[in-house]
Amino acid sequence: MTTWDRFLDTFFNARVMAKYLPDILSGVVVTIELALLIVTSGLVAGLVLALLRSLGIRPLNWLIVFVVDLFRSLPPLVIIVLMYFGLPAAGWGPSGFVSTWLSLAFVLMAFSEEIFWAGITSIPRGQWEAARSTGLSFGETLIYVILPQALRLTIPPLTNRTIAITKGTALGTVVAVTEILGQASSAVSNSYNPSPLMMGAAAYVVLFLPVVVAGRWIETRFAWKR
Repeated sequence: MTTWDRFLDTFFNARVMAKYLPDILSGVVVTIELALLIVTSGLVAGLVLALLRSLGIRPLNWLIVFVVDLFRSLPPLVIIVLMYFGLPAAGWGPSGFVSTWLSLAFVLMAFSEEIFWAGITSIPRGQWEAARSTGLSFGETLIYVILPQALRLTIPPLTNRTIAITKGTALGTVVAVTEILGQASSAVSNSYNPSPLMMGAAAYVVLFLPVVVAGRWIETRFAWKR
């Protein structure tokens, strides 16, 4: 057997790949479910916090800033472990899937709140005053005048941050979430062959490369023209 044959047999063993392909596909489904939940809940929660912060209620703003800074400071893996192993002591034991979802959603919420808030504060004050002078209320000005402009500004940084945090679904492996990396690691242990890990890497590329390309298109489409 040549060196090249040994390389293929070790990393791209067709028999091992065929045996564990259903497991990897099952992991892909779990990863997609997890990613959709994280993106949806994280972005919605971040936008709600930014809108609440725009009300200018000082004690509420202090609380929002504290929560946001806390989740921006903590590594996602630490939050997952604390939630999975710590909350049962408080009477609630979330599954590994729920722990990973909530942890990464909280992290995305924190970063997206800051991005939404930066977008809202970047709108010139004259636009607030002009809208209010036409008889619009504070809420109507925020929703119909300020927010559409702010959202356009926030799309490029939000896209990058969302992709980066969504790839963190692989961290769910530490709490036994059967996503792509979890399934691949289990298959490697059972087969004594790293070929399933190569399939897992290929699955991540197939899953996230179109998202990255779409993100680049969105950045270009919504970037301010100089």
